[in-house]
Amino acid sequence: MGRKRSLRRFMNTRGQTFKIQITSMVDMFVILLVFLLKSYSTSPVQINPSSKLTLPESNSVKDPEDILKIIISQNAIFIEEQKIMDLKSGKLKEEDLDQTDPQFISKLFKALDNQAKKTRNIAAVNDTVNFDGKILMQADRDLPYAILQKIMYTAMLAGYADMKLAVISKP
Repeated sequence: MGRKRSLRRFMNTRGQTFKIQITSMVDMFVILLVFLLKSYSTSPVQINPSSKLTLPESNSVKDPEDILKIIISQNAIFIEEQKIMDLKSGKLKEEDLDQTDPQFISKLFKALDNQAKKTRNIAAVNDTVNFDGKILMQADRDLPYAILQKIMYTAMLAGYADMKLAVISKP
């Protein structure tokens, strides 16, 4: 008997069940959809600098490309998240430099040359991939320009002549 009474509460006089009004719920979903679309990044490349790396600031608004990434912090040089060599307080060690050419970094050259060979081998069998010699550098803003110059020189000798520098956009 008690069950029938509780069912009658949800039924109107014509015997129809209670209908839910979803207008406010639709409004909530539209607001949520607008928020998600607004926060969605259309850039194909995500650059997430580590907490130890402070990128320089710029007024640039150009989106980055999906290319080989070199990360230069105060403590190390990385290629695509793989550590290549150590730096000591933003300075290269003497043994990392070539004796005949003090601008040339041999460990970095070997790593970049291997990356170039891999990309060229893939391009030989896959028509959608091509080696274009582009690099995206994420460098700490407090690094001396002399180190960046040596890295760019070594990258150019490895076949990477087109270099972009990742920056933080000023507000």
